[in-house]
Amino acid sequence: MASLKVYGKTYSTNVTRVLTTLAEKNVDDYQMVPIDLLTGANKTPEYLKLQPFGQIPAFQDGDFTLYESRAIARYISDKYEGQGTALSGNTEREKALVNQWLEVESQNYNPCAGKIVFECVFAQILAGRPTDEAVVKEQLEKLEKILDVYEARLTHHKYLAGDFFSLADLAHIPVTNNLINVAKKGELFSSRKHLNAWWEDISSRPSWQKVLQIIQAGQQQK
Repeated sequence: MASLKVYGKTYSTNVTRVLTTLAEKNVDDYQMVPIDLLTGANKTPEYLKLQPFGQIPAFQDGDFTLYESRAIARYISDKYEGQGTALSGNTEREKALVNQWLEVESQNYNPCAGKIVFECVFAQILAGRPTDEAVVKEQLEKLEKILDVYEARLTHHKYLAGDFFSLADLAHIPVTNNLINVAKKGELFSSRKHLNAWWEDISSRPSWQKVLQIIQAGQQQK
């Protein structure tokens, strides 16, 4: 039995953020434990002992339990520092920049992108209502300004923390995939030369391609 366990479902971008990190570190010996928000499995007493907020994912490494996908990604990066892709930076300054852009992703980028995806794709499915176009417009305006900052950064650096792929880039992949390929907002990226080149680079990595196969396999099992 694998000592590593990831609790959740692959429709969650937070779950696939963790799976992509595992793939980058060449960690295959883990167990996916299905916790489906749609069935309320995340609200059972047993699961709430692992994740008291009832969100996914939760993560276990033997007797150690962790939640919040970015914290889990950092843990995996540190635990498997000597294998796979070095994701956290090598110098103090590189590590600081990785953490800075992880914060930008979680506090600025992801809230806007996530709301757009929800309104365009999931409002009808999960909330039983049509897309709120006013919300989409507001979030697109915010995201445009954020992506202008990204474009300026990527004009001078191949990746967000510098000239090396890191957790800062990886953290963006799942929700950006939904934004471009599911919500069909690809013009946000194609209209920005350096941002688009960055996305084509990070989304073509073998780790994400592997996770896409896992997602597709999960959809076929429904």
